[in-house]
Amino acid sequence: MGMKKLKITVKSCAFLLMFVMLTFQLQAQEKFKYHTVKEGETIYGIAKQYRVTPYAILQQNPEIKNVEDLKPNTYLVIPLVSSTAATDENVDDKTKEQVEPIGFVEHKVKRKETLYRLAKEYGVTEEQIKRYNTNLYSEPLQKKMVLKIPKYPKPKDPTEQDLEMLQYMVKPKETRWSIANKFGISLDSLEQLNPQLDKNSTYLANGQMLKVPRPKGDSLAKQVSVVYESFTVPKSIGIYRVSQNYGISADSIIKLNPQITEAGGLKEGMVLRLPKKRAENKEVNVDNFNFYIVKPQQGIFRLTKVLEISKDSLFLFNPELENGVKAGMVLKVPKKKSGNLQVKNALVLDKINLVDSINIDNQPNVLFMLPFRINKVDFANKDKAKAWVTRVKDTRGALGFYSGALVALDSLKKMGLSINAKFVDTERDVNKVRNYLATNSLQNFDAIVGPIDPSLLPEIAYKSVSTEKAVPVIAPFASSSILGFDNIFYANPKDDILRERLLNFVKTQRKNEEIIVIADAKHQAVRDSIVKVLPFARVAKMSKDGSLHLVDFEAMLMKNKTHWVFVETSDANLASSIISILNAANTELDYSVRMFTTNYDRAFQASSISKPHLSNLKFTFPSEYKGFKNDSFVRDFNQKFGYDPDRYAVKGFDVTYDILLKLAFKKNLFFASQFVGTTEYSGNKFDYFTNHTNGYYNQATYLMQYDDLKIIQLKEEDDIKGNVSR
Repeated sequence: MGMKKLKITVKSCAFLLMFVMLTFQLQAQEKFKYHTVKEGETIYGIAKQYRVTPYAILQQNPEIKNVEDLKPNTYLVIPLVSSTAATDENVDDKTKEQVEPIGFVEHKVKRKETLYRLAKEYGVTEEQIKRYNTNLYSEPLQKKMVLKIPKYPKPKDPTEQDLEMLQYMVKPKETRWSIANKFGISLDSLEQLNPQLDKNSTYLANGQMLKVPRPKGDSLAKQVSVVYESFTVPKSIGIYRVSQNYGISADSIIKLNPQITEAGGLKEGMVLRLPKKRAENKEVNVDNFNFYIVKPQQGIFRLTKVLEISKDSLFLFNPELENGVKAGMVLKVPKKKSGNLQVKNALVLDKINLVDSINIDNQPNVLFMLPFRINKVDFANKDKAKAWVTRVKDTRGALGFYSGALVALDSLKKMGLSINAKFVDTERDVNKVRNYLATNSLQNFDAIVGPIDPSLLPEIAYKSVSTEKAVPVIAPFASSSILGFDNIFYANPKDDILRERLLNFVKTQRKNEEIIVIADAKHQAVRDSIVKVLPFARVAKMSKDGSLHLVDFEAMLMKNKTHWVFVETSDANLASSIISILNAANTELDYSVRMFTTNYDRAFQASSISKPHLSNLKFTFPSEYKGFKNDSFVRDFNQKFGYDPDRYAVKGFDVTYDILLKLAFKKNLFFASQFVGTTEYSGNKFDYFTNHTNGYYNQATYLMQYDDLKIIQLKEEDDIKGNVSR
């Protein structure tokens, strides 16, 4: 009986042991649980409920960027640990103990300080402090003790866990910000991952290879910034219907929701975690989108105002915002919704007030190289000196530019900006310039202003770009060059930019006006470019002697019609003749005629041209210069020199003031020009863009019109029929 009882007991114990082991194995196999967040729950409370750390939950649910991002009905994957797992604090301690310090901080103990308080202050444990201050094992903390506090490397952000790097090939029309948006990282992160990228440019070449992050083991995640939503399975719907609705495979749904397998299939009422549907599947490049880099302390409301977009549209195209707004995020804005925004190279620019953005620690060093030709001036004879300056245009221009630059320097010094400006006379002598460049370093200059003479530009550009740090060269009166240097800033807009400005304006404002083009033999290419943009335009016939065929032209005019006539010539005599014909058509033949030109050159400024006729024709043209009015610069100039500034002086002030303000904002003109939009001063405005091979071109222009014997600026927003800004 006893033996039988013993056998039963042993058998029972064996069965019990087997049951315990099986139970343990089943528990060990159950690595995850799933939790739907309820109203009022926090990640700390959920972590405590499942006896895991908040960090572990964030690591398993990468769509939750911060503990504050937790929302009701969010579906969480909870990684389970055994009951013998360490608590949150112990896990942190253990992790920290396994990592060696990266350095130490000395701390002198003050009165009433405790070991607990010091541990919290420095983000370490009491045990870690004791480990490197062994006397604390045997004696209490005392005032004036000097402790070595260990510093440990910061743990990686949970969103960066389990990331692998992959090589990404840049596609046509992609930019740094479009790729940053595509992979859900900041522009700074992209540049840190790719230190080979040029710090002075944002250029990316087609086919260039970049290192970008990608989540491990998640074939769904084509981007890091996948946003998930909860989906409650309704009655009579299968997994394939869900697959079609969300545009992902059934296998991917099961992988994201392993409870489907555990339950033997999809069941009504199940709460699934699925990737949130995105906006229409357009290629993310500069053809479809512009991009915006979120600034510190910007919220959703502020973003909708800056980007002029509704909250719904903002979230539709940027669903990652549901996880919170973070500085450095790259958002995309559809091009069709970017009409009123200031955009440069597909980047939406913030309106920057450069005067308010001066950093007085940025002390610009600028070299001015101008053709004063002092060696040619006889200063002993005042009349001869005055006659020389009046007669020689480049000397007159250099002195005018210099006088405007001095006023700009004075103005900025009054704002507290320290500037080192050096002026060199080029004398229009290439050997003089070569000798200066051979005996003086350009490395310490932040910018070079000049030369004015195009023949000297190659010498200066070559020397400035071949230094260890490329120095930007500002050509104040040039619009382009055959040179292939990428460090030249051309302050004057090119002819095709001016032409495009006028043609686009006419194209948008035209209703039923008749367009006529009069172009001489040297301007056939210009004529063709006008007709290409305005295909409804008619071309006037020219006589064999090069004059306008008057009979043919008059046959083109119609009563009760307004005629917009383009006149394209560099011949002052021809221009004068055509202007007289157009004016007579207006005043004597009772036709309605207005006159335009895409190139306001000397032909239209000659003394033979009638200014009353130009006013009567409302003569309109594009220009890089708007003239000047009685602003603070003119008053300062008058006070300093006793007379009004000329066009050269205005250019000297505007170019100098613009360059120095940008250098005071960021002491790198190449970098500043990427993120500063249009700037405007007394008579000129600047908006530099680059093709990354041939320099920086100014694309800022004005539309000017003759009115009442004056040249006045057309308002950008007004229609071409006569509203003007005086």
